[in-house]
Amino acid sequence: MTPCVEVHGTARLHLGFLDLNGSLGRRYGSIGLSLDAPVTRVSLRRLGVTTVQGPDSDRAARHLAAMLQHFRLSPGHDLRIDQAIPAHAGLGSGTQLALAIGAAVRRLHGLPFDPDEDATLLERGGRSGVGVGLFRAGGCVVDGGHGEATIVPPVLARLPVPEQWRVLLVLDRSREGLSGAVERAAFANLPPMAESIAARLCRWVLMQALPALAEADLPRFGDAVTRIQQAVGDHFAPAQGGRFTSPRVAAALTAMGAMGAVGIGQSSWGPTGFAFAPDDETAQRIAEALTADVAEGLDITICRGLNRGATVTADAGVADAR
Repeated sequence: MTPCVEVHGTARLHLGFLDLNGSLGRRYGSIGLSLDAPVTRVSLRRLGVTTVQGPDSDRAARHLAAMLQHFRLSPGHDLRIDQAIPAHAGLGSGTQLALAIGAAVRRLHGLPFDPDEDATLLERGGRSGVGVGLFRAGGCVVDGGHGEATIVPPVLARLPVPEQWRVLLVLDRSREGLSGAVERAAFANLPPMAESIAARLCRWVLMQALPALAEADLPRFGDAVTRIQQAVGDHFAPAQGGRFTSPRVAAALTAMGAMGAVGIGQSSWGPTGFAFAPDDETAQRIAEALTADVAEGLDITICRGLNRGATVTADAGVADAR
């Protein structure tokens, strides 16, 4: 059997940007955390001709071709996307797919693991650096945004997510978040964020969310996330029709909040919303208590934070990274 490499990457929550004003010389900066589901799983082996199969195969083929061309490798490969994070749902599917393919090519050909270089090559991390940072190490990370010379935003902090916490994901599959040219136009047309709001966002992250995470204080962490989400959601409301892309997701999250969930918001452009619960029992109770008219047509998933990065495994016969 031809040696094969498998890479598993997982979804992420984008909890919000820090500075959409930019008057200090840096823009964006963001906070996000890694989830144990949904996942992107790709496999790669050498073959006489190149074949690409599975979800988002056109984009996957472009990433594979870019990696092979950059390293001047022969084109004969079989790439399979066995599982994929839902596209345009706010869960980082594009970055995870790109970096998984980059990692697979590197491992198969004995090249060192380097998500930062792959992100640059495959045009990821153009605004937020959390996807790249979480692919590398998981947990909860804060990135420092873009300055004049930034290529990939630097990760400034990383903390583990308490094992007992749970995240309720609420996905409306009838909607899609902004992406591509439409997303670029939305950023271009939005006015700069007020300095006072950017200052509050940075304070909520540095002086409330991160300390609460370090001390496993979910109520205070959740309060900070909700405040961040409200401020960022109001800024992006003109581009997405309100704080939430999906009114049905918004209604479900309101109901969850009334039942004790905290840290309520929307990941990136959505339509995926999220809320935190202190443990699995509470999360199950909240999910089961949602009425049919609120939950109808929505995918409700309970997951947890993931405190490790992507996994790369290889069959015997695959060269060690040099």
